[in-house]
Amino acid sequence: MKGKLLTALVQGPDQKGIIARITNFIYQNGGNIVYLDQHTDTTEGMFFMRVQFSLDEFTIPRERIEPAFRTVCNELNMDYRLFFSDQKRRVAIMVSKEGHCLVDLLYRWESGFLDIELPAVISNHETLREVAEYYGVPYHYFPVTRETRERYEPEILTLLRSLDVDTVVLARYMQILSPRFVEAYRNAIINIHHSFLPAFVGADPYRQAFQRGVKIIGATSHYVTEELDQGPIIAQDVIQVSHRDTLEDFKRKGQDIEKLVLARAVSLHVENRVLVYNGKTVVFGD
Repeated sequence: MKGKLLTALVQGPDQKGIIARITNFIYQNGGNIVYLDQHTDTTEGMFFMRVQFSLDEFTIPRERIEPAFRTVCNELNMDYRLFFSDQKRRVAIMVSKEGHCLVDLLYRWESGFLDIELPAVISNHETLREVAEYYGVPYHYFPVTRETRERYEPEILTLLRSLDVDTVVLARYMQILSPRFVEAYRNAIINIHHSFLPAFVGADPYRQAFQRGVKIIGATSHYVTEELDQGPIIAQDVIQVSHRDTLEDFKRKGQDIEKLVLARAVSLHVENRVLVYNGKTVVFGD
């Protein structure tokens, strides 16, 4: 296991000795901690931790690490997830007609800035096929509309399972996913919404913002839930606008923020830095 790291995300009721118990488990079995961060929500009485350690001299065989770590977490009444550094997230990008977020993600992936496996781009339009194929990513077209969603969503889910996809990114995919789809990828569907939520939910938020005469606009990346634009927020950012800006200016400026916010959220997710609880997130930084 030379050169490999293991990342553990831990969460549960706050109590004394959590850090000591987990770090002692790592130390006693030859692990070397390279990153540790923790957060306590005093209002909810919840504890959260991200710990990453080297497996170079770890004495427990790889296939037995999870059961051993489970024993420790069970004793502490903690939930946990483990991620080996040699197992990249397998991501599918879903998109409609607007390509700015897709192109940005593809560039980051090809350049090595986004360390994922990317087996598919899925769309309900043929518009961006050449973009995906330019980057060598298979493009799958399903003519999904509000009326045909029930017909095609099962086919999309079948495709995702056949490709072992564990994360779905909605890069301006302009269709609402069914509860069945959301449940299949709970806390693993990342959406970009072109407003600073909770302001201007739903359709055409730039027009809503323009009509209200706001002085900042923003973008929000969040996990998808059954309730539209209400999922746990991963990343947000804003940019200034003024009375001199037209609606098209709002859209142009907003798209720059959309790209950055979505890329940030995807990076945080695939680097295993996000914990979800009670409709919100704890996000551990670099």
